[in-house]
Amino acid sequence: MKVLFTVNEVSAMINQGKKLLLAGDESLIRQLPAGQWIAGTIPYFMAEEGGLETKERLFVNEVPSYITDLKIKKYTADSVANVYKDAPQNGFSVIIIPAFSRTHFSFALNAPQYPNFATSQLIGWISGVHLDDLATQKPKVACGENTEILDDGAVVMHISLPASKYADINIINIFNQGTGDTITFPADGFSATEAEINGKKMSFADYLTANKIDTRLPLVADYCGAMINISIQTIDQQQNRVTFYAPVFKGVEYKIAAPIADYITAFTKQLPKGEAAQIFFSCNCILNYVYSELAGKKTGEVTGPITFGEIAYQLLNQTLAYISIKDLA
Repeated sequence: MKVLFTVNEVSAMINQGKKLLLAGDESLIRQLPAGQWIAGTIPYFMAEEGGLETKERLFVNEVPSYITDLKIKKYTADSVANVYKDAPQNGFSVIIIPAFSRTHFSFALNAPQYPNFATSQLIGWISGVHLDDLATQKPKVACGENTEILDDGAVVMHISLPASKYADINIINIFNQGTGDTITFPADGFSATEAEINGKKMSFADYLTANKIDTRLPLVADYCGAMINISIQTIDQQQNRVTFYAPVFKGVEYKIAAPIADYITAFTKQLPKGEAAQIFFSCNCILNYVYSELAGKKTGEVTGPITFGEIAYQLLNQTLAYISIKDLA
């Protein structure tokens, strides 16, 4: 099924009144007319022809015509705490937040404390830029109702479903906890200087370096059987600081993930089979794209943007997240 379209094709869809979730290069998003759409910047995709990067086409998810209501809302770093309270009773919400923004950090650190957290279906992603442009461009999001483009804040599409249907969020995480040391941190945050390794305080940068840890492997926490990754971004020996792509949380027990011999096999083995017609939206992590060498390779029947972070209730790393719309039995 075709998922990548030109600016002219997407503009025609918007002018026909179609409701759209969009992903693509900022230069393309800026050319779109006003309408019922939200967008985030990214040039990497899981497309019908496989993993690819392009600044020439936009990724499109069209909202089904059978929905009963749709509201687009913008949030700031302070007001995004209301995202669950604003969610529909039966339906789901799609959120896009720019990477490295105040809203990104606020959501990542605080989402589990938001009122009504996880009582409704929240899926989404962290927008980004081409990896070669990190020093010169900011990730953005856009609200189609007034074509406003933001480098901080969040855009959310709250979608109500008829009583005969329901939404179901799932994640694919190829990582499990390894058998090594238990690691805890003294504070929540996107970086750490110290950690407790099996109860003993030490420099976390020194620990990773001395043990020659493969930093392509994330830290993994076991949340009641759900494996949640924290990906390592950099080790700065001079500053004695390790930075992460998502926050670690105080007191949570982490382990370095078990090594994976073949990323592609492990990844494709967990992809949903025969569910393509039910999957409304999915996204996959840029680290999976890079480490699994997904360029040119098909991710089963799953398509979507390749992102700087995935949201399934809260921020995730090195994970594929997707939402299906299903009929009540």
